[in-house]
Amino acid sequence: MQSVDQQEPSLTLGIITYGHAHLKTEQLIHRFLLKNILAKCRKLDLVLLALPFLARPARTVLLSHRPDQDRSVSARELSARHGLQFLPCTHDSIPDVADYYLVAGAGIISEEAIGKKKIINVHPGVISSARGLDAFKWSMLLNVPLGVTLHFIDAQVDAGEAIAVIETPIYGDDNLETLSRRHYELELELDVAVEFLTFLDGKSKGSFAAYPEQPARKRMPLETERDMVANFDEYKRKFGRVL
Repeated sequence: MQSVDQQEPSLTLGIITYGHAHLKTEQLIHRFLLKNILAKCRKLDLVLLALPFLARPARTVLLSHRPDQDRSVSARELSARHGLQFLPCTHDSIPDVADYYLVAGAGIISEEAIGKKKIINVHPGVISSARGLDAFKWSMLLNVPLGVTLHFIDAQVDAGEAIAVIETPIYGDDNLETLSRRHYELELELDVAVEFLTFLDGKSKGSFAAYPEQPARKRMPLETERDMVANFDEYKRKFGRVL
């Protein structure tokens, strides 16, 4: 085992987020800081890149499949508390300050802002079967595998070079709440994102090619969501382990 002094030089990781309270950003920062303390991987120097935040109108849904992202502290406070660099930016201009960038929250980043940067995203659906918004819900309605995709971003929506595709475990005892919680915690927002260097090292790979292509989709309408809920038991039988 390498000593701390023998480890590879640290990398700079730019976390692209909002200049606003954002739960996923808080969770990622705490996990990366813990990994640095434990010295279990190559040390990462974190830089927060804060985009303007535009609140979405409130919507009525049957299932809130992600925790409320507003229930957090601001990126500015996180950076101040942990001594991290905080840089305001825009969707058209992201400074070239990092070896890699990881999207915590962003919206559509322009081709000019991407440039030659290595910007990595974790999409909450298997590309190319579940692209766009509400991928968790569309996966179940369309009867495609539930999972996440770690990928480099480009100018297209939920496209770019695949790094890894990981399917989310589904159990016979699952309901929509337990499955959506596991999808968020185990796969989507946290574990896969924090382990991006492991995937880049080639220890696990994936491909878009194995999954049927679907168009990028918008938020799921309420009436369509009712159909998704009604389809859940059939979806579990098809993709889960039902005893």
